[in-house]
Amino acid sequence: MFKIENPSSDTQWRNLILFGKNSATYKFAFAKTLLKLVEQGKTVVTLDDLSKPYSGYMIDHLKSGLDQGNNGKFITALKEFNSGVLGESEMLSITKSEGFKNVVTAFQNISGGSIDQKFYDGKYIGLKTQLTITDRLFHLRNSYQFDNLEQEVEARWRLVETAWNLNISANNLVVQYDDFDRQLFLQSDIMKRVDVSSARDALSGYQKGRCFYCKRNYSIKKKSENICHVDHFLPHLNKKDHMPSNINGVWNLVLACSTCNGAGEKGSKVPKIEYLNRLHERNQYYITSNHPLAETIINQTGITKDDRISFLNKHYQISFKTKSGLWETDEFPEE
Repeated sequence: MFKIENPSSDTQWRNLILFGKNSATYKFAFAKTLLKLVEQGKTVVTLDDLSKPYSGYMIDHLKSGLDQGNNGKFITALKEFNSGVLGESEMLSITKSEGFKNVVTAFQNISGGSIDQKFYDGKYIGLKTQLTITDRLFHLRNSYQFDNLEQEVEARWRLVETAWNLNISANNLVVQYDDFDRQLFLQSDIMKRVDVSSARDALSGYQKGRCFYCKRNYSIKKKSENICHVDHFLPHLNKKDHMPSNINGVWNLVLACSTCNGAGEKGSKVPKIEYLNRLHERNQYYITSNHPLAETIINQTGITKDDRISFLNKHYQISFKTKSGLWETDEFPEE
């Protein structure tokens, strides 16, 4: 499991979202609810505060027809609300009694235990449940990274639910990238293309919201002046040259700030070898998370760690021989 000593608030949050068990999608709805409430300045929250946004996020995803796991009384009530069988007040009552039994306690668990620096204090004690938002979550709210987190949670949610519902063997599960619309999608011989998420949203958490090269903070908001670029670490080759594997693979996609990936900077140059080590570490970060991105990297680059290192070295040498000039940039300290 990927671990960091004394992780920052945004790194710890991303660990909770990207890693751990995915037996149901409740944790993603709960995460989005916490982000919404802390943005409103809530310091103490009850099930009344939590129920409406929490059920709302679940309802929106259920409308897509995709399974959300653990189909008990809570999910049944949400489906009946969607179909008009239940009214809102009854649906919210069932949400309060059935929807939080596991998620409140389990959300802050990872690697078999609870995180040390919690985002809220309290546990599920039935309808009297009350949570106190900690300084850790308020610190997250005040960080530059906060504006990226909701989209990252949504992207991870979409990846998980889509993988579940396609019922494809992990050995055949490969998330692909459309270079034109910057969209991640799934497709196989037995199914049509299913769009999953913006590549920016899905990849951002794995880079902690920072440029792969210089470590500047970036935004994944579409209208932001600081929006990041989806960059091919190893660039496209000329038509006469041939790369053994598709460089549109997730293994070769990184997010870069507009300075590093803009005109006059990296462009089609090959990054220095030191960045290749960073790419390997980033891909290992994928491997330690649950599917589908883990299976995608393995299927694209190799089963073992040595296989994956050999794969990257082989493709790097081809690019190095074909392209003129190596590229590097100054790094900014992480905030």
